[in-house]
Amino acid sequence: MSPSLPARLAAVLPEGRVLPEDVWQRRHRIVLAVAAAQAVALGVLALVLGEGPVAAALETAAVAYPLAFGLLPGAGRSLRAAAATLSLLAGSVLLVYLMDGLTEAHFHFFVVIGLVSLYQNWVPFGIALLVVVAHHGVLGTLLPHSVFGHSAAHSQPWVWAGIHAFFVLAASLAHLAAWRLNEQQGLRDPLTGLANRTLLMETTDRLLARTSGEVSMLFLDLDDFKDVNDSRGHAAGDVLLKGIARRLTGCLRPGDQVARIGGDEFAVVVAGGPDVAGAVGQRMLAALADPVLIDGRPVVPHVSIGSAGTRTSPEREAGVLLRNADLAMYMAKALGKNRLVHYADGMAQAAEEKARLLEDLAGAAPGGQLRVHYQPTIVLADGRTTGYEALLRWEHPERGLVPPAEFIPLAEEGGLIVEIGRWVLEQAATQAVAWSAESGRAVDIAVNLSPRQLADDDVVATVAQVLDRTGLPARQLTLEVTEGVLVRDIDLVVGQLSALRALGVRIAIDDFGTGYSSLSYLRRLPADIIKIDRSFVQDLGGGGRSTTLVASIIELARSLRLEVVAEGVETPEQRAVLGELACSHAQGYLFGRPQPAADHALVHAPVDEPARSADPAPLLTR
Repeated sequence: MSPSLPARLAAVLPEGRVLPEDVWQRRHRIVLAVAAAQAVALGVLALVLGEGPVAAALETAAVAYPLAFGLLPGAGRSLRAAAATLSLLAGSVLLVYLMDGLTEAHFHFFVVIGLVSLYQNWVPFGIALLVVVAHHGVLGTLLPHSVFGHSAAHSQPWVWAGIHAFFVLAASLAHLAAWRLNEQQGLRDPLTGLANRTLLMETTDRLLARTSGEVSMLFLDLDDFKDVNDSRGHAAGDVLLKGIARRLTGCLRPGDQVARIGGDEFAVVVAGGPDVAGAVGQRMLAALADPVLIDGRPVVPHVSIGSAGTRTSPEREAGVLLRNADLAMYMAKALGKNRLVHYADGMAQAAEEKARLLEDLAGAAPGGQLRVHYQPTIVLADGRTTGYEALLRWEHPERGLVPPAEFIPLAEEGGLIVEIGRWVLEQAATQAVAWSAESGRAVDIAVNLSPRQLADDDVVATVAQVLDRTGLPARQLTLEVTEGVLVRDIDLVVGQLSALRALGVRIAIDDFGTGYSSLSYLRRLPADIIKIDRSFVQDLGGGGRSTTLVASIIELARSLRLEVVAEGVETPEQRAVLGELACSHAQGYLFGRPQPAADHALVHAPVDEPARSADPAPLLTR
């Protein structure tokens, strides 16, 4: 069924913002006050000009009468605005009549147009145009001397009605243009030119009111944008945001709207259900997969996207859609970032639990709830323990042991990881010094360095201070970074790692083979150790295809004069294959589980049998 002619015309007209209720009511009261005062003033003017009391009273009533329609029960904004506009225009008509068509009296129409533009709605402008045409045309024909003050219009009232209507239309368009231009200044993000939160919500409300079909919202948050600002500066961050805004705009369909609603947050409203929103979201993920050049250097923007629609919520409200999409976005973050997740029941409760957990995590270190467990690193040739990797554990007073996979990303997002990482580093260094004194030989310690820590300008000074306070020789400390840091800013990464290495510490590339490393990266990185990811090691000894890959990694490391540590060794078969491949070092449950320092045996003892743990349940090492 095709839309009606009025509906098609309404669709063509540009739409302004929907005024907040309190603002609209305040403006409406001003217009009503002016209309009521005008009715009284015109009655007094009629008496002054010789009209009788009855005629003056009737004329005052005629001007004030349209206001009564605005008092009808259930009257909406349009009806109340139309009633006030008709009252004001009736005053214009009466003024022209009382002044015998004096040209200057017609200026009152333009004053009314300016006043009713406060409503920021097309209805008053349309009414003004119709009243001018009807008044000047019909009454100009019947009573030309009461409408026009010059003889040319007396003989051709409809021509002059058209002329006056043209000027009224021009005045209306001028007010509309000023209104829309002012809106653009207040409803657009000044950096990207996209809509802001206010305009997005108003657009969504109009879309929800206009259609009974499904409407969806996408909430986008850049992954690790703070690292870009911290490492490259806010100017580079602005360049990245503008580039992303252009790409997001290119992914939209006609009628969709994208808005920047926060520092690195965007939202998109689309007319359609989860399938449509999912298609738009996937286009956005694909569009952002290519690097953005900033000062000639590439930065790969990743984004987490949450999607929510009216199908999953009984409340058809813009605020509800945005909230649900926001919750789904946080789930996308928790699942590994750079992905799209649709809102589902239960996410609100999960978000509340996450907020409580983050609040608890903030007090975990001062409350003595954090623990450092240690997993040995052994020499495959003789089983001798050369050092340990420090792994963070959280003993929650109510929930018990919280998995690192749950609270480490939370610490990253909440900005707590830098302080927590500093605490772990100091604890691990102190323990390594104690072990070295106990065993009479140097015991190495490895500590994971998060991307957020590496981007911190104080990381080099922090490491130097810990080494100085604890007395740990720098050569006994290994800092482990994952391959994911390489996509942020390779020049910054190389600079930070070089500065750390200049202190004398060693650098290890953790989880090698699962991220973004390439030969060109490895040649530039000031690394000493490659740690083969457990996913490849677990496939060894069973005829899996990982044997060739692991052999290639070991050969590559040897050619670059890097030490190799195989992670996740759990069976004698895996150990035997690694030995045949000439892998030098290994970690895994076969040699020892992560556990408190007090539970470890002598650090120099060879490992001939699988280590036993008091707790048979495996602990996550990340």
